[in-house]
Amino acid sequence: MCEYNDDVSNTVIMRHIGVIHTPHTNLAGMPIQPAGARDVEGRVELLAEYAKGLDDVAGFSHLFLLYHFHRSEGHQLRVTPFMDEQPRGLFATRAPKRPNPIGLSLVRVVRVEGSVVHVLDVDMLDGTPLLDLKPYAPRFDEPFGPVRTGWLAKVSQHVGERRSDGRFK
Repeated sequence: MCEYNDDVSNTVIMRHIGVIHTPHTNLAGMPIQPAGARDVEGRVELLAEYAKGLDDVAGFSHLFLLYHFHRSEGHQLRVTPFMDEQPRGLFATRAPKRPNPIGLSLVRVVRVEGSVVHVLDVDMLDGTPLLDLKPYAPRFDEPFGPVRTGWLAKVSQHVGERRSDGRFK
C-alpha cells in the first residue's frame, strides 16, 4: 500500500511486501553491487498476502529487487562513492544514503517455493525490507542509443573487488 499527500508534505508512505535474507549481516566488507556478490545465495520472502503475486516468476531468469536501505540515515548531495576517491553528485552514484533510501539490485532467480524466491548475487544486508520486485526483460530494459557511464567508465571494471568500507554508516 502506498499513500501520497501532495497537499501539505509531499509525503509518500510505503509498506514493505517482504524481507530479503542474505549472509551479509554487517555493513563493513559486504559487496557494493551484485557484480561483487556473484553466486552469493539469498532468499526473498514475501508476506503471505502477496504470495500469489509470485505466480509465473519462475519463468524469469532475473529479477530487479527494489528495497529500503533500512540502516541508512540522512544524506549529502556530494559523496565520495565506493568506486572513487573524488566527491561526486549523489545522483551520479549508487550511494545508499539518499533522500529516499531506495536500493535496486538485479538478481538471478534459482527457484520459487510458495512465498519464497531463492536468488543469487545478493548485495544487500540480511533483513532488508523488500518494496517491490520486477522481472528483468532485455527488450524492455535495454537502453536505446549509445550508453555513457560518466565517471564510472574509468573504474567499473573493479566493481567485483570493491567492498563496503563504512563511509556510508
